[in-house]
Amino acid sequence: MGHDHGAAHRHGVGHGSGTASAGHRRRLAVVLVLTGSVFVLEVVGALISGSLALLADAAHMATDALGIGMALGAVTLAQRPARGRRTFGLQRLEVLAAVANGLLLLGVGVYVVVEAVRRIGDPPDIDSGWMLGVALVGLVVNVGSLALLHAQQGDSLNTRGAYLEVVGDALGSVAVIVAALVIATTGWTGADVVASLAVGALVLPRAWSLLREALDVLLEAAPRGVDLDDVRLHVLGVPGVLEVHDLHAWTITSGLPVLSAHVVVRDDVLAEGHGGRVLDALSECLGGHFDLAHCTFQLESPAHRGHESPVHD
Repeated sequence: MGHDHGAAHRHGVGHGSGTASAGHRRRLAVVLVLTGSVFVLEVVGALISGSLALLADAAHMATDALGIGMALGAVTLAQRPARGRRTFGLQRLEVLAAVANGLLLLGVGVYVVVEAVRRIGDPPDIDSGWMLGVALVGLVVNVGSLALLHAQQGDSLNTRGAYLEVVGDALGSVAVIVAALVIATTGWTGADVVASLAVGALVLPRAWSLLREALDVLLEAAPRGVDLDDVRLHVLGVPGVLEVHDLHAWTITSGLPVLSAHVVVRDDVLAEGHGGRVLDALSECLGGHFDLAHCTFQLESPAHRGHESPVHD
């Protein structure tokens, strides 16, 4: 084309390296086994005690176990190397699993609320002893799972999703315990309905939060904490830079934010062969201020603007 171009890449998490969730597979596997075990226990306890709250918490546990299993599977698949047309490998599967996870949680929340409303005015007899014992075991297991995931829950959507699910499970167990104590001391079985509604109220907001964050990634919204107006100011502050356009930032998967931009540089800077210095300065600036793992810059002379596609901004 006869135009002076340059490109630079700054890698934090590269295409072929592990994603943020990869280091937590063992912890996710342990939490999956614990969650599945509590699910079986709560189903048995719900059938014996007749508690809807316990059954709701068991359904919640089942959804969480499935969600954690999908997250674990997605993390494993995401480690496959990039090849062919999939230049980022299967890393986006982690985000798809998070979307499915959020949808499942929403479904469980709606089911619990509807079933609880149906029982209002006609609560069945409930064995509070079984209800209390099973809920206490569930709470102990949930606290153990939280301890396993707490330190890593900020690193990945799927690890965060698993952590939020266990938080909800623990709070659900607390609600069931309180309801069981109320029934045991007062005989008011309506407490079971109240606890069921409480479990539903815990599930729905966090399901929506997880789903919204995952959808932001799929819709290629700018990563959280990355203000493109601020990024533009930092780019324009690099010596030799005249203009920046086609500025885009998005997230491939958890822990892998990326940015691309066309940067117009003074002719004398390019003519003197200082384009490399500009690229280094841009990479250091954006990597340091915005923690962007992968930046791609195209350096252009001022005259090149007239050759840009009309869809460029």
